[in-house]
Amino acid sequence: MDMSDSTSTDRLRALAALLNSTQRFTGALRPICLAELDEVWQLDLRCFVDGEAYERETFNYLLTSPNAIARQIRTDKDEMAAFIVALIEIDGVGHITAIGVDPGYRRQGLARLLLLNIEETFRNRGISTIRLEVRVENHAAITLYEELGYVLVQRLNHYYSSGADGYMMVKSINQPELAAPADSAPR
Repeated sequence: MDMSDSTSTDRLRALAALLNSTQRFTGALRPICLAELDEVWQLDLRCFVDGEAYERETFNYLLTSPNAIARQIRTDKDEMAAFIVALIEIDGVGHITAIGVDPGYRRQGLARLLLLNIEETFRNRGISTIRLEVRVENHAAITLYEELGYVLVQRLNHYYSSGADGYMMVKSINQPELAAPADSAPR
């Protein structure tokens, strides 16, 4: 797993402050390392009590993949409050495979911060399309994804092991335009 894409701490703190101007959460965003496998797996189990949590082996696979990008937000007490795991698929699409926020830290902008960080990382790697799957019943997540520009493209019947349906959502992330060299300005 590549961990070289960390964005400057000051920039992320400024973004978090902007997103959470009325919230009091403080913590740090950083990569997830393999030594934190059990911690991220346990958080996933707390986030998805309905039986849709990943198996420990799945997280092991994801965290050891060279195409994985995994981030976490830790509290000032050094507890994992939220995580995101994404892959760069063979077709060049960024795939958000898992995102979770501890129930005690929800509604504080942590998922939004993680999504924006992953999008920036994908953009820096030349990825222009991102996809994710979400439960049809997960209205809060769907609303967040739509606010961030994700579009529902397909209903996935019986997608989850419980038989629940999901949606596939996608987002196009435009590459930043390069500024024209100074000597090419019109005269």
